[in-house]
Amino acid sequence: MAVRLRQESAILVLATLIAVLALVEGIHTGVVFWIWAIAVIVALIRPPLVERVAVPAPTTPAPVDPEALLHTAFAGLSALDAPVLIIDREASVLVQNAAVEKAFGAFPIGAHISSKLRSPGLLDMVRETIATNTPNQIEHSERLPSERVYIVRIAPIDLPQAEAGTFFLLSFRDISELRHIDRMRSDFVANASHELRTPLASLRGFIETIQGPAKSDPKAQQRFLAIMFDQATRMSRLVDDLLSLSRLELKSHIAPDQKVDLVPLLGHVRDSLLPLAGDLDVTINLQVPAGKVEVLGDRDELVQVFENLIENACKYGQEGKSVEVSLMNEPGQAVAVVISDKGPGIPAEHVPRLTERFYRVNVEDSRSKKGTGLGLAIVKHILTRHRARLIVKSEVGKGTDFTVRF
Repeated sequence: MAVRLRQESAILVLATLIAVLALVEGIHTGVVFWIWAIAVIVALIRPPLVERVAVPAPTTPAPVDPEALLHTAFAGLSALDAPVLIIDREASVLVQNAAVEKAFGAFPIGAHISSKLRSPGLLDMVRETIATNTPNQIEHSERLPSERVYIVRIAPIDLPQAEAGTFFLLSFRDISELRHIDRMRSDFVANASHELRTPLASLRGFIETIQGPAKSDPKAQQRFLAIMFDQATRMSRLVDDLLSLSRLELKSHIAPDQKVDLVPLLGHVRDSLLPLAGDLDVTINLQVPAGKVEVLGDRDELVQVFENLIENACKYGQEGKSVEVSLMNEPGQAVAVVISDKGPGIPAEHVPRLTERFYRVNVEDSRSKKGTGLGLAIVKHILTRHRARLIVKSEVGKGTDFTVRF
């Protein structure tokens, strides 16, 4: 562009000189020549009204390999945490992601899916979809290495340059936790109904007795009324515990942000349980360090936790005659409270289930000691909200340790 401008400038200067010389010489045609030179330069500078655009010659698209396209598309699925398989019309595995290997073990590429999945219902669903090209799904359970439940869905994949129904996507959605929650809800309703049905039946029976055969027996009435009062109190405790669980579940995601000193808190809990310990002939020994030991928490909820744990230790470990409560705050380590008893201990198979609702190691023993079966479930929910852990260690014949670690 610069070269072009220099050339046009030179032409303009030359034309001007010629025109000036012509005027000096009295030749008027020099002015005409000068005007003509200007017009030529302007025409050269101005871009053409229509520019020619080079149109590339039409090209034939390169053929696409369906299997290469399949692997490219599957690269995005490989990042999913849900197991995904791609199979062909023979139900042979073409591609699998890492989640499949984790859930079922690696499928041999090219092998039939029945090499790992042997459920007749699932295999029938796959055959039906391959035959009809219609998406389908089924609920499938795996029992090894652990019990898992999946929603398995199969659908044909539409790929360009490939015949319809050549490839099929088999996906697995894990719903094990949902099924577990459903079972827990069913068990909870059944257990709560059972726990309330028993005292209600007792109340109804005693009321009918007082209205009938014991209508004129004051001594029998007093005895039955005392039993009725105990049953009504038991139902009241059960309802209170159920309400406590509901309140805790509503705010389980909100961690407390207040500082609580555990030294005076444990002293308060020990003092409040001294009458119960005296009735059971149990001594509560409290060991705390000097100074403050503060944690983030809700004071009332932590009181409920340690009252429950120490009360259980007194009731179920009373054969040992003493309960040890130790607060540990070692430098560089988490704050921990250990409640130990010298009772009969808990068999190992029961320990993992202690915090389940209504779970009891010994049903009759728990009811005779006025337990609702919800105490440790409440403890677990409170500690979960406090981002703390409950650790249980027990040995039959030697006692049990409950450790709360913040």
